[in-house]
Amino acid sequence: MENDESTKILVTGGTGTTGRLVVEGLRERGIVPKVGTRNPSRESEVLFDWQQPETARRAFDGVDAVYIVAPTNTSDHGAVVLPVLDIARSCGVRRFVLLSASSLESGGPMMGQIHKYLKGNVPEWTVLRPTWFLQNFSNQQHQITIQQKNAIYSATGSGRVGFIDASDIARAGVSALLEGRAWNRDFILTGPETLSYADVASKLSGILGRTIRHVNLDVDQLAERYHAGGLDKDYAQTLASMDKWIEDGNEDRVTDCVFVLTKQAPKSADVFIRENRQCWLS
Repeated sequence: MENDESTKILVTGGTGTTGRLVVEGLRERGIVPKVGTRNPSRESEVLFDWQQPETARRAFDGVDAVYIVAPTNTSDHGAVVLPVLDIARSCGVRRFVLLSASSLESGGPMMGQIHKYLKGNVPEWTVLRPTWFLQNFSNQQHQITIQQKNAIYSATGSGRVGFIDASDIARAGVSALLEGRAWNRDFILTGPETLSYADVASKLSGILGRTIRHVNLDVDQLAERYHAGGLDKDYAQTLASMDKWIEDGNEDRVTDCVFVLTKQAPKSADVFIRENRQCWLS
């Protein structure tokens, strides 16, 4: 795909954690993408809502490639997302880059349904399967409990994860959107080391200068916490169940996929915590 201003790219979830960074990365390369969002407020932003398919055709008009961030308010991505991707194909979109998850295989639940669809139906695709984000600690579900209760709640036991910075995922996404050839494969993206949640708590304690605890729950207790925090009940249960995957050792791995895609090493947890320490100050 040509890396010039004629390249038309739509970034769905374009104001979210990775989408915003993908947009920034594209602009640094001289490309001004369409920014898909449910609440457009700037000239570069366009109305895009997976659950309102009529918004999609206008957003896909003139687009060659799309960065896909699936909706988080539903777990039935097969029913919600795939009809919109049919619209994308009918509009001439050729390249699709999906943000999925390391724990979701092609054909599995949620983004796994989209992964399977891309493999069977589109000419150019890449599926990014990152492990858990370091941003989960700095501005997602764990940030408030670290700040207010000096605690991290999970159902992961002593399981280890190759936590990754969203900026590394975004750099991988930009590369996949602009690479001259289509990868037509998935990449499991990790940081440079594996850590347990207790390890992360220890690193936070050392850098912040106060004791942060890891509180281990069972899956149902964690799902209830997520649901009470506003997530759809089924989505909350699915998300909490992923912690069992961690406890069983399935995220205890490091890959070189960030380097393969970006030619740069991923950021470490220590560097990330130091750069973001203000997030946890009460």
